[in-house]
Amino acid sequence: METVLMDNLWVIIGTFLVFLMLGGFILLEAGSTRMKNAGHIAGKTIFTAGIGSLMFWAIGWGFIYGEGNGFIGLSDFFYGDASFSGEGLSPAVDFMFQMMFALVAMTIAFGGFAERAKLSAYVIFAVLFSAVIYPVVAHWIWGGGWLADHGKQDFAGSTVVHLTGAMAALAATIVLKPRIGKYNKDGSSNDLAGHNQVYTALGVLLLWVGWFGFNGASTFEVADAFFGFVMLNTQLAAAAGAVSAMLVAYVWTGKADVPTTLNGALAGLVAITAPAGFVAPWAAVIIGLIGGVIVVYSMKLFDRAKIDDPIFALSVHGTVGVWGTLANGLFAVPAFSTEIGWGQAGLFYGGGFTQLGVQTVGVVASGLYAFVVAFIILKVMDKVMGGIRVSEEEEIVGLDLSEHGGYGYPENIPHPEKQKGA
Repeated sequence: METVLMDNLWVIIGTFLVFLMLGGFILLEAGSTRMKNAGHIAGKTIFTAGIGSLMFWAIGWGFIYGEGNGFIGLSDFFYGDASFSGEGLSPAVDFMFQMMFALVAMTIAFGGFAERAKLSAYVIFAVLFSAVIYPVVAHWIWGGGWLADHGKQDFAGSTVVHLTGAMAALAATIVLKPRIGKYNKDGSSNDLAGHNQVYTALGVLLLWVGWFGFNGASTFEVADAFFGFVMLNTQLAAAAGAVSAMLVAYVWTGKADVPTTLNGALAGLVAITAPAGFVAPWAAVIIGLIGGVIVVYSMKLFDRAKIDDPIFALSVHGTVGVWGTLANGLFAVPAFSTEIGWGQAGLFYGGGFTQLGVQTVGVVASGLYAFVVAFIILKVMDKVMGGIRVSEEEEIVGLDLSEHGGYGYPENIPHPEKQKGA
């Protein structure tokens, strides 16, 4: 019984750490965008977390883990199980931990809205993403759905959380179109630099710490202290991603670019999220190194395609999320996969191409579903709402003022109406 209670305590600590990641996203997104939108970014993260929590309680958990079919769960709505058998996790502890993953996926999706979407668009999309996008993918892989039946490996969510959020963000960037001034008529790109690299760095550090709960508590138990091994892999991949991204930037530009280095650390973390409990530490280093390289070239690729991604959610969480998921098919160790009945060993451990094929199918199916459904939802919203993007004047003034009536930095950016009154 003591061990069971420790299991529950460990997972609830992980829950707190994952929820704290939203604070990391606030600092990361606010620091990576312009001062006139900082208050808006902070505020919308908090109130959409409220919407996402209520939706997960009402229907999200049921769609993921309820009794149903290979596509969707169909029971346990409006969750309220206070029982505890004395074995495994308390239902409420499990529920709270899983809710945090849904909130992180939604927050990633909103990266594609940054600096140009109406507040009402956030509200409506938060409801729909939490209802019909994230729960479906999560059910397929974690809730006993059809991909789980095929042995899809995703230890803590490179696909379920990161790719799902990123594909919704991609749909948003396409529907909303680039920010004013991002691209010139000749196709060249302008750097709409974020206003505070210190905020961005602090955001990355908070996310890095939160990831120990994200991956570590996904062991769901303290037995054999396997969570320590998972956290070791997490740390090594993040470190390798930061180093490789910085080196690539230095070779490319002659400067150790700070935002690129920060995105490299996040890339390492995203890349190791799927394989954290399946691979050896040496493989975690390679996975992180490759993730750091991929994110640099991916950011350049999306920019050249004129896809305006202010916080690089598509590259960090999307492109690298794909790599992290596929890495299982290469590096999964038999003792952590075949021998415990969770998929097959990777190619480099004698498993052949079987697991790599399963991982590929999972990435394609999940990514396509998230993108197509998000795109349809956003296009319908755009039509019905008379546009989900703020007006040109509102975008120039900033969303702090146009959507909330005051700036996040009121001392540094005076309110124009109050100036007139003075």
